[in-house]
Amino acid sequence: MIQALQFILALSILIVLHEGGHFFFAKLFKTRVEKFYLFFDFLFPFSNILPFSLFKKKVGETTYGIGWFPLGGYVKIAGMVDESMDKEQMKQPPQPWEFRSKPAWQRLLIMLGGIIVNVLLAFVIYAMILFAWGSERLPMSEVNQQGGISVVDSIAYDLGFQDGDKILAFDEKPVTYFSNLMADLITAKTATIERGGSQQTINLPNNLIEQFIDSKTQNAIFSIPLPVIVGKVERGSGAEQAGIQPKDKLTAAAGIPVGSMPEIRKIIKQQQPGSTIDITVQRASETLTLPVSVSDSGTIGFLPVIPVNTKDFAQLGYKLETREYGFFEAFPAGVAMAYDKLASYVKQVKMMLNPSTGAYKGLGGFVSMAKIYGTDWDWVRFWNITATLSLILAFMNILPIPGLDGGYVVFTLIEMVTGRKVNEKVLEAATTVGLVLLLILMVYANGNDIFRHFLQ
Repeated sequence: MIQALQFILALSILIVLHEGGHFFFAKLFKTRVEKFYLFFDFLFPFSNILPFSLFKKKVGETTYGIGWFPLGGYVKIAGMVDESMDKEQMKQPPQPWEFRSKPAWQRLLIMLGGIIVNVLLAFVIYAMILFAWGSERLPMSEVNQQGGISVVDSIAYDLGFQDGDKILAFDEKPVTYFSNLMADLITAKTATIERGGSQQTINLPNNLIEQFIDSKTQNAIFSIPLPVIVGKVERGSGAEQAGIQPKDKLTAAAGIPVGSMPEIRKIIKQQQPGSTIDITVQRASETLTLPVSVSDSGTIGFLPVIPVNTKDFAQLGYKLETREYGFFEAFPAGVAMAYDKLASYVKQVKMMLNPSTGAYKGLGGFVSMAKIYGTDWDWVRFWNITATLSLILAFMNILPIPGLDGGYVVFTLIEMVTGRKVNEKVLEAATTVGLVLLLILMVYANGNDIFRHFLQ
């Protein structure tokens, strides 16, 4: 319920502000806006199927409402071919207050309004996060000084990583912060590490993302060396069957004392797949020894607790890089933060468009987006994710697909270059094709969600 509420709140904010951008420029140029809707009041993209509203109220020339189909929203601008596909209006002679009667540069700004607002919103949210909470990041130099990374998933071993590796760079670009590891890894072709005092290069497979998806790995595959305290027990694993619980401290494996994840991982990896290993557990004032089965991949099925704040890290000997921001210095830092997030997302989209990477398998819909918000209400995480989704919404809408803002922008730019408007029949046909493509993409993405989260 908390995940759903966070997602609905974020989605509502993003839709209202995105459509508000179109609305602002339309009103600025005295263009009539007939409807302003949060969510669709029809079965998108079929404007004539189930057309009804949960709420609507007309103020002036605009009807404001909330639709029943919660997959977006729209503004209906007079004299424009849009999601509502109102062709009857387009048969009438153009009126001065209509979109089609306005100069091309005004129509261009009206169509870019939502994208502009989404980008500015991301800048502002990131800036306010930095102003209100500052930043806390763990430098990779700290991790490497403390003995390197711990491998917490078998897929990392398969890639060639080992406990104690000092990760220096991906694609020869230095890794600055531990929090960047996974984002940099999934788009990289090579990793530069230090092992045993010498540098080595690990060649990463082209279909690395596909391997993550097929292995159902949803968590980070690297950790920092930590006491072995259980954070999460994987469903159906040997650890769950043996009765290991979150907050348990694992102090020995096969009778050998352990003090960190690399130590216990090494012992477990030495066991035969399918065999049983005795794990000693400290639980409150109790000490238990539990027989745990080892999986075929050489794991017992748990993830360790990860420290989350400066105090947690300091107790473990790690020094976080912390910084506070004044109000005005937060804004350029927010812009830089948005740029980094968008650049990372664009890399992932490029991989998704390359079938050989298998990244298309990871395309998700609304369930996947809701799940990233987590089951507890954390405002820093909420605003971080919402800002990132705002950038994604801006990027997706600028794509030159008819039915999206970017499609209309392309047609308007063609007109500005050639001096001739694109025929309205062509616009209608292109919009129809674009909406069908969007429907197919939406069905595929949400179908992936249903299969991954409910049928597997």
